[in-house]
Amino acid sequence: MSKVKLDEIDHQILDILIDNSRIPFTDISKRLLISAGTVHVRVKKMEEAGIIRGSSLNLDYVKLGYSFIAYVGIFLEKTSATDEVLQALNEIPFITVAHITTGKFNVFCKVRARDTHHAKDIIFMIDDVDGVSRTETMISLDESINDKKRLMHRIFNELN
Repeated sequence: MSKVKLDEIDHQILDILIDNSRIPFTDISKRLLISAGTVHVRVKKMEEAGIIRGSSLNLDYVKLGYSFIAYVGIFLEKTSATDEVLQALNEIPFITVAHITTGKFNVFCKVRARDTHHAKDIIFMIDDVDGVSRTETMISLDESINDKKRLMHRIFNELN
């Protein structure tokens, strides 16, 4: 698969959209001193190339009462059960991210909970999934880095 050529305007558009994916194209055009049509065409080009995939909404889980974050490493009885286990994990709404991994764990999950008691219940739900042999849990004390821009800037610099 060939890399898509992005220029400085594309980079600036992505920068703005990372901060606020709902910003109107007219606002982007005013900030970059280009036409809204140009913004539309460039965003469409990046969507068609698969660089931009949809848009996302960032929720403040603390304000919603879900301030507890845990990471759960899952050991499977058999790796051949991975798909079935992932389907079952997908039914637990408190698991917000799941990765198939190499190394110590077969699957690694991010869990959002109200508190430690709720997290315990979620971990027990995970333990009860057929195919899971055991879990190891790490509690997040603070999310120190959550920066979508630094990597994008690095990738952009490598492309130029």
